[in-house]
Amino acid sequence: MNTQSTGAPTVLIVDDEESIRKLVDFAMQRSGFATELMADGATAFERITSDPRSLDIVILDVMLPGMDGFEICRRLRQMNLLLPIILLTARDEEIDRVLGLEIGADDYVTKPFSPRELAARVKAVMRRLSTQSEARVSGEEDAEEPLCVGDITLNLVRHEVQVRGKVVELTPTEFDLLRFFMEHRDRVLTRDQLLDQVWGYSAVRDTRIVDVHVSHLRDKIEPSSKKPTYIRTVRGIGYKFLSPQ
Repeated sequence: MNTQSTGAPTVLIVDDEESIRKLVDFAMQRSGFATELMADGATAFERITSDPRSLDIVILDVMLPGMDGFEICRRLRQMNLLLPIILLTARDEEIDRVLGLEIGADDYVTKPFSPRELAARVKAVMRRLSTQSEARVSGEEDAEEPLCVGDITLNLVRHEVQVRGKVVELTPTEFDLLRFFMEHRDRVLTRDQLLDQVWGYSAVRDTRIVDVHVSHLRDKIEPSSKKPTYIRTVRGIGYKFLSPQ
């Protein structure tokens, strides 16, 4: 996790509306983050790719001049840059939210939004990353032995997942979702439970965010995502991660 000289994690705020940038900047600084502000997509993309390790999270508006937020997110994931991304969208349309999640965003917030809610979303992502980082630094292998289910191995210390002997790149949210599934294998988990335990907040009950991330995870770990071996849907309730028979 990056920190600037202030010791605070750094959030890059990208929005072409000055009023929104100032609002988010105020909310983030009040919550203890260092901030960088940018107004167009192309400049933001160059900033991120030139020095991704100096940033901890990106708050990215969807509608940007030069390069929109969807395109930035898509390119970063294609480059296997797993920097957490929260999208801001002005339209409360499911197709926008789903598209953002499908191309690799960790979360989204719809305008108009509560600065307090946005800060809570950012903190939830950062808590997950902090936990992972502390585990890697401590190197407490005995306390954090790899999780193994079937041909999937998850190593928290190295933040690495291997499927059928090959390393699979997961976003931070996908990693935490898989870890929670593996730690609670063979149990039915509701979408609300997953929102609480993986995303870290309970006020927002848009369970579609869970479904899209499960779909992404299946694409990466299942032999066939259309006939999943591990993550089974429990109709009307949620999901169950199965140990192989």
